[in-house]
Amino acid sequence: MTKSILITGCSSGIGLDSARTLRDRGWQVFASCRAEDDCIRLRAEGFHSPRIDYEDPESIETGLAEVLRVTGGPLDALFNNGAYAIPGPMEDVPSDALRRIFEANLIGWHDLTRRVIPVMRSQGHGRILQCSSVLGLAGAKWRGAYVATKFALEGMSDVLRMEMKDTGIDVVLIEPGPIETPFRDNAIKQFERWIDWESSARAGQYRDSLLNQLYRGSSGPSWPTSAVTTAVIRALEARRPKPRYRVTTPTTVVAIFRRLLPTRLLDRVLDRA
Repeated sequence: MTKSILITGCSSGIGLDSARTLRDRGWQVFASCRAEDDCIRLRAEGFHSPRIDYEDPESIETGLAEVLRVTGGPLDALFNNGAYAIPGPMEDVPSDALRRIFEANLIGWHDLTRRVIPVMRSQGHGRILQCSSVLGLAGAKWRGAYVATKFALEGMSDVLRMEMKDTGIDVVLIEPGPIETPFRDNAIKQFERWIDWESSARAGQYRDSLLNQLYRGSSGPSWPTSAVTTAVIRALEARRPKPRYRVTTPTTVVAIFRRLLPTRLLDRVLDRA
């Protein structure tokens, strides 16, 4: 029988590549987006595309209901994927901004996951994939708001995996490093919305380096979205999936350093990265 999966954050990047590839592999894919215009575009490609915005609880309820109407009740897999960053030093991130990013990157994921678990529990099986990040393994300066949500996601997913062990539901973390997506463009929008850098005690530092880092981006290597999709396929189609799938060399290296290096030394290594 055809297996079904709900993927969030499919307007571009990781979600879109995963949706297209899994459909080509015979999955029934529900490719959700937070904006209706993006859903319309994906419907023109032949996808079922419910609108799900993690910051809009009503859309989570109605979007999942739409999925279950189409499948007739079951759902084999959920891939929580959509997230954004608010770049800037933690002292410059307003508390309201932190509340919003936790809603989008963690609480909304939890809401959707809690609604999916009874469906999977009743059918006796399911896969819940959580798109984390190398920044869920170790922090990096100026990315604290995003790092905080990914550290929280890692912990929440570890606990959920243990709690689901007798239900037939597998919980898997996908941990990408630098991937070629519009992620930085979205981060710039959030920065311009929330960060009053000209009033910051670090205004000179912004002018000297931080703005350049943000608007020009990293010159380091990055990997295509297909690298993440490969890990997603392994997590979905393995008889017994691993708890974690690390994607890209930087993620593997950081995971090793986190285990082996003293904290202060790790700080220095990450500071130079």
